Amino acid sequence: MKFASLIGAVCMTSSALTGCSSTTTQPDEYSGFLGDYSRLKEEKSPSGAEVMRWLDPKIDLGNYTRLYIEPTQLYPKPQPTVKIPQATLSGITGYYDQALKREAGKSLPLATGPGPGVLVIRAAITAVSSKTEGLKPYEVVPIALVAAAVSTASGIRDQETTLGTEAVFLDGGNNAVLAQVVRKGTGRPLSNESQVMKPDDVKGVIDGWAADLHQSFLKLKAK
Repeated sequence: MKFASLIGAVCMTSSALTGCSSTTTQPDEYSGFLGDYSRLKEEKSPSGAEVMRWLDPKIDLGNYTRLYIEPTQLYPKPQPTVKIPQATLSGITGYYDQALKREAGKSLPLATGPGPGVLVIRAAITAVSSKTEGLKPYEVVPIALVAAAVSTASGIRDQETTLGTEAVFLDGGNNAVLAQVVRKGTGRPLSNESQVMKPDDVKGVIDGWAADLHQSFLKLKAK
């Protein structure tokens, strides 16, 4: 199905936490942002990444000529901490918006709001958790988990940053749910447990996700 390729691309390029058994978001990691998760199934994005996804089988991409990207939300609303300050939280959502508009704007004209013929993307950065046995996160807030991973060479504990995202695609004319996507991704590791997380640590995954979205649009246009 053509639209499946597009929806599958709405996910960040990711890798597993060291020692994790799966890169797929598990049910106990769902934030509640989507409300209904019962229709989600494990799928592969065009780049081969694992996602949890649902797609309306009756969807017709030809009905949509513009794209409206709602401002990215933080869900649940996090409390800033010393290691993940408000500047980081705001920087991540702001960059998420920029990357989406930059890449998606190459494929479809951007709309200033919802309406007939407009495909709406409503996305949130959400909480995730570590499944790595024997390793405990030193800090968990909605948006990021910084988990300890032991270096086999030196015993030094590096820190990995993990983001979760949930997104819903809506018909801008009647607000009907067209698709849902849930996934997680791993950013740039921090050098130690005292290092403050910054937006730059996850820009790579966000860029990869946005670029993947654009490539899916190009493939759809070529068919």
